[in-house]
Amino acid sequence: MIDIHCHILGGVDDGAQDIDASMSMIKHAASEGITKIIATPHHKNGKYDNIASSIKDKVIELNQRVKEENLSIEILPGQEPRIYGELLEDYEKGEILTLNHSKYIFIELPSNHVPRYTKKMLFDVQLAGLSPIIVHPERNSEIIENPSILYKLIEQGVATQITASSVTGHFGKKIKKFSLQLIEANQAHFIASDAHNLSGRTFRLRDAYDEIEKEFGRELVYMFQENAQLVAGNQTIFRYPPQEIRRRKLLGIF
Repeated sequence: MIDIHCHILGGVDDGAQDIDASMSMIKHAASEGITKIIATPHHKNGKYDNIASSIKDKVIELNQRVKEENLSIEILPGQEPRIYGELLEDYEKGEILTLNHSKYIFIELPSNHVPRYTKKMLFDVQLAGLSPIIVHPERNSEIIENPSILYKLIEQGVATQITASSVTGHFGKKIKKFSLQLIEANQAHFIASDAHNLSGRTFRLRDAYDEIEKEFGRELVYMFQENAQLVAGNQTIFRYPPQEIRRRKLLGIF
């Protein structure tokens, strides 16, 4: 399995605190059957700035440690930039990393709203030859209340990544229900851990796939796993036509 979203680099954000913590996470990931991890530290989220060059150096350092300990996991470079107005300018400067040097780029939205310029920004990102992936939209409160926002973005070619812990219910029943609705409506394209540590924010990738198989069948699990491989190899992902999620109004009347 490939995990395309993980805060595995030590001491750069709110993920692994040092390289020893990184190694503990890597060993746990190996026990879950994960063979490749894309390191995606936060960038421009109000707390952390991790530019491309520093991430690449940290990835090289961590892979060397993995090699020394004879572990069969490869760490790949990536980044989780929060959406901001100068994102494309900074990409041109070489400060923004795509996922393993592919055309796929993570975009994080604020947790409580969708900025008004999001649609325009994601359109411009695609004009620049990149393929945006919105991370954990199932945890965005405005999207939960108004799912058509996400549906319209997906119709325009944007992909989404759901967090494994959302699927397993570790972020609560409401987020689990919404995650499964997004999957059922073909509005999810990847499942990833977004792991930060081995306590509250761990991997749970295998558990999430088990839950998806129980709800929707094995074929969908294969699609999510294949899409992760396709991103790492800079190939075109599988997409099914999205369906709109209808929200129940008061007393169950649509």
